[in-house]
Amino acid sequence: MSEPVLTISGLNVDYGTGTDAVHALRDIDLTLHRGEVLGLAGESGSGKSTLAYAVTRLLSPPGVITGGEVHYHRRDGQALDLLALSAPELRAFRWQELSIVFQGAMNSLNPVHTVHSQLTDVLQAHRPEMKKSERTARAEELLRLVGISADRLGAYPHQLSGGMRQRVMIAMALALEPEIVIMDEPTTALDVVMQRQILRQLVKLREELGFSVVFITHDISLLIEFSDRIAIMYGGRIVEEAGAADIYRDPRHPYSDGLLHSFPALHGPRRELSGIPGSPPHLSAMPAGCAFHPRCAKKVEACDSHVPVLAAPDGSDGSRSVACWLHRGAPAPAVARS
Repeated sequence: MSEPVLTISGLNVDYGTGTDAVHALRDIDLTLHRGEVLGLAGESGSGKSTLAYAVTRLLSPPGVITGGEVHYHRRDGQALDLLALSAPELRAFRWQELSIVFQGAMNSLNPVHTVHSQLTDVLQAHRPEMKKSERTARAEELLRLVGISADRLGAYPHQLSGGMRQRVMIAMALALEPEIVIMDEPTTALDVVMQRQILRQLVKLREELGFSVVFITHDISLLIEFSDRIAIMYGGRIVEEAGAADIYRDPRHPYSDGLLHSFPALHGPRRELSGIPGSPPHLSAMPAGCAFHPRCAKKVEACDSHVPVLAAPDGSDGSRSVACWLHRGAPAPAVARS
């Protein structure tokens, strides 16, 4: 495994304050290694986008980071505390070292500005020494990089297809050649053919430029195809983390298994789609113990009252982790006091 480029330790995020606060993220520990694609999967409301916005310091009120650390590791070995950066330092850091492709390209692109204007605006803000002709040349290069003809620079967002708008967002994110690109459901609302085209383009760019990717989606089948590792989120926690092949062949958490059996296999024998009964918990009324136990067919007694810790399962070589009492010694049940 390569060296880490981003480490998240004990990250907690609330929406609101005091007794009415909703705990959106709870004790998130995650490491992104240099040059890898880390997939982040889970149902809507599991905390995936909140994690992305917390790491990039883009949380809107009433979102509050209440604990934890986020460190960016430069190639020279220096570690940068992202939660301690001042506003000017944060402005210089974003897009230069870490960029984000937001969910919904049509909502992210300004409808009254051309593609040229929006691509060169990034360059003008962060590379003021560049001449206008150099910025235009770089914008043309970025479009070609994502498979769009340079003659579309003068187009407005509404004149582009959904896939082309998404590629423009990817081009914008790569403008300053950052080390990390966070992609928040970039293929939402696109047809499956366009999804695969964009993913193939992304893999090619990653191989050429060497950046790291955090790819957020509710569709785990997409992540199986091109991610190096996958982290599964549920109820504001990470419940399983492992290599993509390990998750596909042998999911250890019942929630991961349920996600995998919620879409049809493209190869091999037919299998019945089982899905997951019930709905995700409301973050303001989380069940005691394991958050997934009301929907879990494999729950044990400890699940009702004890929260499992994300750790290596019994007998594992340490390459994966899971938060489930099925894979380690369950705690003794509480003794009722007389």
